Amino acid sequence: MNQNPYIRQYQKTQLETASPEKILIMLYNGAINFLKKAKIAFDNSDKIEAHNNIMAAERIIMEFMTTLDMDLGGEMAKNLYSLYVYLYNRLVECNMKNKPEILDEVIGHLVKLRDTWNKAIEISNKEKAQQEEETDE
Repeated sequence: MNQNPYIRQYQKTQLETASPEKILIMLYNGAINFLKKAKIAFDNSDKIEAHNNIMAAERIIMEFMTTLDMDLGGEMAKNLYSLYVYLYNRLVECNMKNKPEILDEVIGHLVKLRDTWNKAIEISNKEKAQQEEETDE
């Protein structure tokens, strides 16, 4: 499906100007949306479309895995890495065995992770704003 070039340019600009936190949330939303599209494709018996969307979500999860800073993140990063490996493997199983029910499990985990990151970002932004107020006084 060809997309309007103005929309593509807008999306490119949005990505290039987004903060790392915003990009993280965009990636989670992307993975979730790809998996929702895969579910629809399975419902329509379109295995190729399902496969392509699952692969797109797998690439995003792989990106999460490769960008984790294990030294800085410590135990939390190791736990996240293990969860990402699990989710990735579940998607591989879904794709290989045509088990669309696995998608709901993975989507559920991704939604919880996205919501947790959103909350952490919100808390961090509030703390930064309070620190800035204190230094301005």
